[in-house]
Amino acid sequence: MQLNGFRLIKMRLAQLGALLLMCLLALPVYAERVIELASFAGVRDNQLVGYGLVVGLDNTGDQTTQAPFTSQSLSNMLSQLGVTIPPGTNMQLRNVAAVMVTADLPPFARPGQRVDIVVSSIANARSLRGGTLLMTPLKGADGDIYAIAQGNMLVGGAGAQAGGSSVQINQQAAGRIPGGALVEREVALNLGGNGGMLELQLNEVDFGTVQRMVAAINNEFGQSVAYARNGRVIALDGPVDANARVNFMARVENVQVTPTEAPARVVLNSRTGSVVMNSAVTLRQAAVAHGSLSITIDRNLGVSQPGPFSQGQTVVVPDTDIDIEQQEAYLQIVEGAQLTDVVNALNALGATPQDLMTILEALKASGSLRAELEVI
Repeated sequence: MQLNGFRLIKMRLAQLGALLLMCLLALPVYAERVIELASFAGVRDNQLVGYGLVVGLDNTGDQTTQAPFTSQSLSNMLSQLGVTIPPGTNMQLRNVAAVMVTADLPPFARPGQRVDIVVSSIANARSLRGGTLLMTPLKGADGDIYAIAQGNMLVGGAGAQAGGSSVQINQQAAGRIPGGALVEREVALNLGGNGGMLELQLNEVDFGTVQRMVAAINNEFGQSVAYARNGRVIALDGPVDANARVNFMARVENVQVTPTEAPARVVLNSRTGSVVMNSAVTLRQAAVAHGSLSITIDRNLGVSQPGPFSQGQTVVVPDTDIDIEQQEAYLQIVEGAQLTDVVNALNALGATPQDLMTILEALKASGSLRAELEVI
């Protein structure tokens, strides 16, 4: 009787261990923070752009005969500084270049803060190395000035030329100025002005992830503070007080969420021939025959000499050989439920990346490839 009870306890423990193992296998493999999956509406960068002049170049600036706007810009700037250039003066400048200045104004940037800028030549300047950007206003999409840029250029490229030969490393017609722009105006942001209501926007549309995120946020606060609006936007009932709102947003950003698995997708890069697929891609059974036709044209030039005393002329005779070779192709069954199976099945065909793109398109059209094709 005692032995039977021991066996019963052992059986129960085995069942409990199996149940625990199933629960562990059912647990999510990974979790991510909300800040990695979404962002708050309104908390974003703003792009700025401006037109300016870079001076102090070592004879590598714009050729003003081909870029007359450089001379015009310099004349306008000098006139504002009290320098008058006589009409009709042909300024042959080689140490000045017209440039476009771009920058990203971060959220909550206040006047007096500095931001990095990128300076790019818009004419025919060979290099901006060693140049100095003159004071350039940076405007937003509304036409207002939000920053002023000025400073010494930092160009990563280098080059040299002599005797008709030249060598160049990296790009010399563009550069950066770390902290080269001074913020003059902040972008108004009424965060939580509608009674403390906030919006959380997912980086990608996913109804499943939105559902899990709403549940995780409500579980974090112990009450319903998050409401799904659609497959991307989540409404948050935040505090009215600014300090409490910051604490609320910080807690929301650090909530752990397990996103749903991404849909099966194959990305084809038509320029480089790269093919990338995620782990959800599967192949239904299909028969594929792959072969290519190779045509080689070889042209050699020969010389035909006339016979002695024949009064003929020596001529060049082209000799052309054309060779056509077709690789053997056999029907091969491809199928796979895992990414490794799909890759091995396609590699077995011996196709190049360009041929692989054609095969994947054909498999998609036949209904065998269970994935979305995206060409970039």
